[in-house]
Amino acid sequence: MKKLLSLATFFLLSMAVYAQTAAEALELKETQFDFGSIPQGKPVYHTFQIINKGKAPLKVDNVNATCGCTTPEWSREPIAPGATGTIKVGYNAAAEGHFEKMVTVQYNGNSSKQIIIKGNVWRAPAGLARCGLPALSRPVAQ
Repeated sequence: MKKLLSLATFFLLSMAVYAQTAAEALELKETQFDFGSIPQGKPVYHTFQIINKGKAPLKVDNVNATCGCTTPEWSREPIAPGATGTIKVGYNAAAEGHFEKMVTVQYNGNSSKQIIIKGNVWRAPAGLARCGLPALSRPVAQ
């Protein structure tokens, strides 16, 4: 009976260590990014760096955003142990006001981590600013 109990305990501890190691294989250099103040209608992007801290190739299975205004892009190729990869997250800045969006990174079949992007979208002046160019100051008619 003692042998069976010892074996079961060893098995459970081994599984816990394996699960912890698999979950910690992906390291994010940063887990959130603040775009600050951005003009409405001007898309912004930030690239998050990921590192494979595990001993086996890391596979990013999927990257999901909380809404359609946030668009993640990532490589579908496995990341070798010790190597780095990137996840580029874009925000379309269509809606005025404060935003905070969650992005879920799913990897190695059953593990996940969260990335947060945030900022404040201000109403851009009509004209060139909506095209991503700075608004020009106009002389006041007298």
